[in-house]
Amino acid sequence: MSAPAAPMDHGARRSLRRRLAAGPLGRRVALADLRLYRLVRSTGHVPALTPAIRAFSRSGEHAGVWLAIGAAGALVDRPRRARWWRGALVVGATYLLNTAIKGVVRRRRPALEDLPALIATPTELSFPSAHASSSFAAARVYGGLLPRGPLLAAAAVMGWSRVYLGVHYPSDIAAGALLGTAMGSLAR
Repeated sequence: MSAPAAPMDHGARRSLRRRLAAGPLGRRVALADLRLYRLVRSTGHVPALTPAIRAFSRSGEHAGVWLAIGAAGALVDRPRRARWWRGALVVGATYLLNTAIKGVVRRRRPALEDLPALIATPTELSFPSAHASSSFAAARVYGGLLPRGPLLAAAAVMGWSRVYLGVHYPSDIAAGALLGTAMGSLAR
């Protein structure tokens, strides 16, 4: 495998350097993160699918698709309306908590010259992924209201799409998935 290209963004370069200098375990995680990121972005890239992946990923901005599902469920499923609203509240709270954690951690998004991002983002911060955290929270809280398997698959694809589009490292997704699952579990 070739050496990693230098990140374009000074903040991203500084963030990667900090991760690589974070001791033996931190360095191993950072290198594995970078290798997996490159694998998804290069070998796993199918240009014909990019517009659909981009559209799906955009639906997760600010937990939008998951909040809409909760509101729609509350409107059409009167007997379980309270559960739907509680689920939407948990998804929204997860998104807000994720945003607060990003502000503290301040890890910059990947910015590699040979693999530019394929989608714009509202911030330059990446850890943890808000798309992953809100998606996995939704899969957990809506799992008793809708079929769990498709929800988990959609959450996993949402997280994967962020690496595919070049705006998150895999560890951002893993942390977001853990946060979302934990938040969703607390609400059940």
